[in-house]
Amino acid sequence: MSRSPMIVRTVPALRRALDGLRARKSTIALVPTMGALHDGHVSLVRLAKRRATKVIVSIFVNPAQFAPTEDFGSYPRTWKADVAKLAAEKVDLIWNPDVKTMYPDGFATRVLTEGPAIVGLEDRFRPHFFGGVTTVVGKLFKQCRPDFAIFGEKDFQQLRVVTRMAVDLDLGVKVVGSRTVREGDGLAMSSRNVYLSPDQRRSAPELHRALQESARRLRAGENIEAAMAAGAEIIAAAGFTLDYFEVRHAETLAPIASPKDGPMRILVAAKIGKTRLIDNIGV
Repeated sequence: MSRSPMIVRTVPALRRALDGLRARKSTIALVPTMGALHDGHVSLVRLAKRRATKVIVSIFVNPAQFAPTEDFGSYPRTWKADVAKLAAEKVDLIWNPDVKTMYPDGFATRVLTEGPAIVGLEDRFRPHFFGGVTTVVGKLFKQCRPDFAIFGEKDFQQLRVVTRMAVDLDLGVKVVGSRTVREGDGLAMSSRNVYLSPDQRRSAPELHRALQESARRLRAGENIEAAMAAGAEIIAAAGFTLDYFEVRHAETLAPIASPKDGPMRILVAAKIGKTRLIDNIGV
């Protein structure tokens, strides 16, 4: 029988629980989530268990990272299923604050990040996003005081932004990236995949195929413009509307003109119907 995790919803209760988790000099890994957990999240939990002796998973749908036109109200919420998954993985604690706990009346502070947060990828299309992410993640790091924090590589720019913030603000947390988990046909797992219609779901793996095709051409020595054009054609033919499809420096996310400029990462964001998907792969 799975052991139920401790479920905590207030900051004072979290502090008391942390005192218990810290006994015997235990190390703590935090997996920040917005719930609607899938196998990609489970892989983050398993990596956390390899890194630390105790694991905290936060479940908080963060309103600060949603624009008014986005899906905060309809974002999938699957609490009972989430708790069951985390119990099966023997997670030690679930941190599940409400909005008032995270953003009490009079809350007026935001973390502003530059560097990888202003490179013209997600920030160009969702200018509100990283301010909301870094503020909530900064609070989670302060509240949970983890030794490690595990983030998926699917949100690659977010991983770079959070990593930079943790270093710059001396937060004492080592941010660890975990590889993207995919469905059998290559589609990156995402809580938002439930929005896809059957026809859209059949077309969605073309996003990954486009990444693979452009990466293959780059590895073969083709110039960047031609290699990326080949992938973009696949994306358009699948019925996507493209936000961006770019090759960037894998560490800084700065634009590159040649493969000689450094390690490369191809990143994409595109809509199919009303669903916006993101993905990336290394080259």
